[in-house]
Amino acid sequence: MSEQAKEQTLAETAPSRYECRSCGYVYEPSKGDSNHNVPPGTPFEELPTDWRCPVCGVRTAQFENIGSSGAPSGFQENLNYGLGVNRLTPGQKNLLIFGALAVAFLFFLSLYGLG
Repeated sequence: MSEQAKEQTLAETAPSRYECRSCGYVYEPSKGDSNHNVPPGTPFEELPTDWRCPVCGVRTAQFENIGSSGAPSGFQENLNYGLGVNRLTPGQKNLLIFGALAVAFLFFLSLYGLG
């Protein structure tokens, strides 16, 4: 049997954005950089070695990882809160929510047997 790929959280799957510490320009991988022919979807780590900030011209060493735009804010800081629910993947959360709804519906239907 083939192993199923490990499911990841939103914070793990969304590509990170990087901000220039000199001018505040934010490189978003989903947009790329049309000025330097960097196609959309190019991660920051795969930028050409001669790529520079389109606004101020500094090298990539001056950029700081500011996290992804698709991930919930404060996600890493809140992982241990919420009775462990914050550590669940989206698939696990769906199973928990819809499973609980199915059990509640069956319980509701069983109340008709009392009468």
